[in-house]
Amino acid sequence: MNSEMLEALQAVASDKGITVEDMLAALADALESAYKRMPDAHEFSWVTIDPDSMEFRVFAQDVDENGEPTGTEFDVTPENFGRIAAQTTRQVMTQRIREVERDLKYEEYAGREGDIVTGMIQQTDSRYTLLDLGRVEALLPQAEQVPFERPEPNSRLKAYIVEVRKTAKGPQIVVSRTHPGLIKRLFELEVPEISDGIVEIKACAREPGHRTKIAVSSNDATIDPVGACVGARGARVRMVVNELRGEKIDIIPFSDDPGEFVTRALSPAKIKEVMIDEESGTATVVVPDYQLSLAIGKEGQNARLAARMTGWRVDIKSETEVADEVAYEQVDWAEGEWAVDEVTGEQVWQPADGGTAMSVEEWSAAVAGDSDGGGNSDEVAEENPEVVEEVVEEVVEEVVEEVVEEVVEEVVEEVVEEVVEEVVEEVVEEVVEEVVEEVVEEDLETN
Repeated sequence: MNSEMLEALQAVASDKGITVEDMLAALADALESAYKRMPDAHEFSWVTIDPDSMEFRVFAQDVDENGEPTGTEFDVTPENFGRIAAQTTRQVMTQRIREVERDLKYEEYAGREGDIVTGMIQQTDSRYTLLDLGRVEALLPQAEQVPFERPEPNSRLKAYIVEVRKTAKGPQIVVSRTHPGLIKRLFELEVPEISDGIVEIKACAREPGHRTKIAVSSNDATIDPVGACVGARGARVRMVVNELRGEKIDIIPFSDDPGEFVTRALSPAKIKEVMIDEESGTATVVVPDYQLSLAIGKEGQNARLAARMTGWRVDIKSETEVADEVAYEQVDWAEGEWAVDEVTGEQVWQPADGGTAMSVEEWSAAVAGDSDGGGNSDEVAEENPEVVEEVVEEVVEEVVEEVVEEVVEEVVEEVVEEVVEEVVEEVVEEVVEEVVEEVVEEDLETN
């Protein structure tokens, strides 16, 4: 009987993946619980099991007024203990086995955050997808799924372990398909140089379902990090792309120089110059005009990924924009402010050095003279009032000529419209008269 029980315990332990010692401990706890439910059971008692003979005995001790055990231990094993405690033992054993199984499953995955697992899609709805990992199930929330990716039931899927939670029903494993760590783990599986530590993935930026950029470096000067990740004829990177359902992957060499790193991150666009501002954390990138849209990317995707991967705020400008900014900065602007004349109520320009205020017309003329001949507008206005008057007269004449031309054009258009309308009316009347005459002649001939 005892040998058969030992064989049964060993079979259960092997089937459930737990040790015989844990099974014996669970059996001892079950027998102790069963004994304490019997009438006249001692308060302080315990059960011992001989692992060789599978003989179990119940021992007890007396309890003093404070509830502490006292005296020597003595054997209190009931004669009919096996029959009475069988049902209780079975229930407690089942419960303990389940608890041990839950603990083993949790310990198996507790330290695996950041690892990659392969599971079979079991159930899919609008909230989450369940992956069968064998002994446990993994939860793939909707937020961790790639947009527009439709998992097919009973198909195998690789996912990244984000979190392992311990619950009353067992471990709950949360996985992700959008985490950048998934890219790193997939390359570790496909590229031996990465798993061996020869090639490192220094940075990764991803927009799930669309594009990913990774920066790689090599600890061995004889190994090309980009070529190692791409593989022969692109075999290695193609396996990663297939697992990601066609997501595009850009692999660039890493650089410690921020300017060079930003230049490579914005590939395939051709960069002319990169200016780094460490105080603001901004990288100003200058590109040829025809490369501006390529550097920014579709809906800004290329610029966003480059900024995430490099850690710099990327500001992309064309050569024309930079030239305009430089020309604007080189303009010699007059210092002062616009104010309202208390006497006339008109706006006047008040120089900062306290010079004579200028009206709008005088200021405009002075600026025009300054742009033609150079120099400060305030100085020109003060030193050459005759020139200012001549410039104002010229400006007024030009404005008058433009106004006259516009008025003449409007009058000509109105006259032309009226003439066209009259001509059209006359033509229509003549056509109608001819048609009427033809109809009358045909009626007369018919009669």
